[in-house]
Amino acid sequence: MADPESSQPAGQPHHSDHLYTPWRMTYLQADAGKATPRADCVFCAKAALHDDAGMEAELIVAHSAHMLVTLNLYPYNNGHLLIVPHEHIPSMEQLSAEALTDLMLTTNRAIAALRSLYNPTGFNIGANIGAAAGAGIAAHFHLHIVPRWAGDGNFMAVVSDTRIIPDTLDSTWRKLRAIWPT
Repeated sequence: MADPESSQPAGQPHHSDHLYTPWRMTYLQADAGKATPRADCVFCAKAALHDDAGMEAELIVAHSAHMLVTLNLYPYNNGHLLIVPHEHIPSMEQLSAEALTDLMLTTNRAIAALRSLYNPTGFNIGANIGAAAGAGIAAHFHLHIVPRWAGDGNFMAVVSDTRIIPDTLDSTWRKLRAIWPT
């Protein structure tokens, strides 16, 4: 007997539709799981940029003593930020005490900026350390900050496994740069 709310037979697991993005594979394979030389690391290249034009082009919101804050190019939600050490390391336990402190202080600044700009009702904060854990760029540690709102899993995610991002990355970058706490 089929579930009256879907075409899925009763008792059968839900199978999601797939949105294929073959253009993204080149990005994923560029760093996935291997110790990439610094010259080839997208995060190391970003860490070297401090001029306004470069920061805008690469969507870098801010730099601190040991970290950079950048928008995720493939966001889960609007305002999805990455906190990335300037140092090319694969895991956070390799950070110095000063860099770990800066990581947490920078994370707090990011949360404050996102609260001010978008008023989220929650956050997901975490890291995927290693390719086996799902890190897209396993050779360079980074922390994700994802703003969340009650009900942000709207019908699009349910019926078509599609996320809706209500603002462009460029617009989000400009807004965050304007209010970034110093």
